[in-house]
Amino acid sequence: MATRRKVTNRRKPSPGGKRPLILLLVVVVLIVGIFFLLEWTKSSIPLTPPVPSAPPAVIERQKIPSRAAETPVILREYTSVVTPPAPVTPPKIAPKAKPRARVVGSGTVAIVIDDMGSSMEEARQLLAINIPLTFSVIPGLAKSRPVAEAVHAKGRQVMLHIPMEPKGFPQKKLEKNGLLLSESDAEIERQMADYFQAVPYAVGANNHMGSSFTENREKMGVVLGVLRGKGFFFIDSKTSPVSVGYSVAKKMGMRAGSRQVFLDNTQDVGAITAQLDQVAAVARKRGSAIAICHPHRATIQALATAMPRMQREGIQFVAASELVN
Repeated sequence: MATRRKVTNRRKPSPGGKRPLILLLVVVVLIVGIFFLLEWTKSSIPLTPPVPSAPPAVIERQKIPSRAAETPVILREYTSVVTPPAPVTPPKIAPKAKPRARVVGSGTVAIVIDDMGSSMEEARQLLAINIPLTFSVIPGLAKSRPVAEAVHAKGRQVMLHIPMEPKGFPQKKLEKNGLLLSESDAEIERQMADYFQAVPYAVGANNHMGSSFTENREKMGVVLGVLRGKGFFFIDSKTSPVSVGYSVAKKMGMRAGSRQVFLDNTQDVGAITAQLDQVAAVARKRGSAIAICHPHRATIQALATAMPRMQREGIQFVAASELVN
């Protein structure tokens, strides 16, 4: 009997069953390789810290030239022009004033204080200097009579300060009782009589303002005729360089004089003191001089300081009547 061959039903493994495993291994190898490559790359590049960028404001400041630059600088972010500031210079120190050279010499000076009659206090301060001054009082002011009386009581001389029409009148103001070129001779004489009543103890007169009036021979003749009748002297204040006051007075046979120096056109103690020295120089050269000033605070201060010193240097102060001829 024939033996039967035992047949076992074995199935051969399919080649396609190993593929997923191979693919998985390949993927793993690739991933590992990529990581390895990345690590190797990082280790081969030297790491340097990044340079921090400067803020925009700092960059712009670095572009501005130094303060010594002379040309304007325009910043890109702004439309205004930046001009370098001016260099700071130390303040100048004024040199010390040189001591005044002492001048000694004889001479006679009369100082006339114009525009009196507004204040008793001004009169008291001037009288307190206790050196001869002449007080010229405007008639019709609030204190005209009391000032004239106080001055006379102190033994000082009183004058009549006659208000007269100036150039530029009526735009340039004048006292209501001032003499005008348009007035008749009788009106002028009547006003003069009122003046004598308003200012007692007056012995002489000078013009207040009057730059137009004193240029008129006819009208000045009327005024001076009235003054001569009262025995007054006249001092021409010379408010006009072509005033005829002095020449007409002398022609009429009156005692008269002219002002040489105005002391206080500049109301400053130093300037007034310099003018007083100028009066002293004129007096030393000519023998005498007449000065006119006003009762300003600076004037009173300068007179109180300078007049005693001028006396020590040889200047003699007298009333105005002593320097007319």
